[in-house]
Amino acid sequence: MSEQENNNETIQDPIEDNTAENQEETIELSVEEKLSAELAEAKDKYVRLSAEFDNYRKRTSKERVELIQSAGKDVITKLLSTLDDFDRALKAMETATDVESVKTGIDIVNNKFRQTLEHQGLQEMDVLGKEFDADLQEAITAIPAPTPDLKNKIIDVIEKGYYLNDKVIRHAKVIIGQ
Repeated sequence: MSEQENNNETIQDPIEDNTAENQEETIELSVEEKLSAELAEAKDKYVRLSAEFDNYRKRTSKERVELIQSAGKDVITKLLSTLDDFDRALKAMETATDVESVKTGIDIVNNKFRQTLEHQGLQEMDVLGKEFDADLQEAITAIPAPTPDLKNKIIDVIEKGYYLNDKVIRHAKVIIGQ
């Protein structure tokens, strides 16, 4: 029996070795499965995040277009009453016999128009007699200065310049003295 026991032991030893290898493979498979599950989860998160960002980009782009389309709505709404005043002034000019009253009416409408624009942040540049600044003005021409103190200063304004909320929206076109 001692030989049989030895044979049984010999036979049992490889079986025990196979069991140990199977356990290692099972552990390795579970690590591989775990890693592939983590990879699948990371891919899913990536796809969801990418889709969410794409939706965000489309939504903000749509909102920007809507904002641009309706940006002037407030200003135009405020200017409608001034437009109505101009219509009334034009109608009154057709039948007016007194020129002074028409001038007064036009002055009132002009002041109302300017006040509405000022409330929206529009400011007129005051440049006459000041030093020329190429960042704010555009020199149309230069003429000899009538007096020495007007050298490199603005002598005349051809077209007024404007700021909108402290940002130049139109440069003043000016004549400077040399």
